[in-house]
Amino acid sequence: MISAGIDIGSRTIKLVLIEGTKVLEIRKAENSFDTLKICRDLLRGLNYSQITATGYGRRLFEEHFPCNVISEIKAFALGAKSVLPTCRTILDIGGQDTKVISLDEKGKLRKFEMNDKCAAGTGRFLEIMAMSLRFTLEEFGSKAMEADEFVSINSMCTVFAESEVVSMLARGADRAQVAKGIHQSIVTRSIALLKRLEIENDILFAGGVAFNKCIVHLLEKQLQKKIYIHQDPQIIGALGAALNIIPDK
Repeated sequence: MISAGIDIGSRTIKLVLIEGTKVLEIRKAENSFDTLKICRDLLRGLNYSQITATGYGRRLFEEHFPCNVISEIKAFALGAKSVLPTCRTILDIGGQDTKVISLDEKGKLRKFEMNDKCAAGTGRFLEIMAMSLRFTLEEFGSKAMEADEFVSINSMCTVFAESEVVSMLARGADRAQVAKGIHQSIVTRSIALLKRLEIENDILFAGGVAFNKCIVHLLEKQLQKKIYIHQDPQIIGALGAALNIIPDK
């Protein structure tokens, strides 16, 4: 049976098509004001027996498409277990939220925590800070990695942090050091969230921010643990949704 999973995030919509456990196709698109149009475009030409929706837009999708619906927490647990059977801890930093999930030895959910409803420490925060420093998002992490030291960022509120960065640059602060300070602040915030759970190996890092090598490096350095990253960390939720097979009645 061919099954589809769609993860409708605030910044990106991800679609995964599987047969059994084999991934047949992956499609992604940036979200916009017309979420349903983007979903229709992603689904165009695909044939599947079932589709399961997850992510913040799953209820909207359910209103317009025949589908199953599961929470992001369940979707990420299923996806993580599929790509890393030994996974016990999941860190997901998405466009506008961060969540940490603890699994038992069988891959079942034990506990989860999420950040407050704020962009601080998320992918959107990184985008805004990169623009403030006049870096592309691709340059941002690599430039931060080059810095031997970092300039601390006092505020994690996006508006105040942006103002703080502008003031630093006006005073002649090194852009790479400021960039590293921003990355450090995100890592500190993520670790604080992880410590609300019992951090156990193996750890899987999911979400678009997992592409950022500086974030990964700082996380591993501070946790003193190896972090597993799938070749496409953005699809973990969509993959988990696709794996949520509902038996035919």
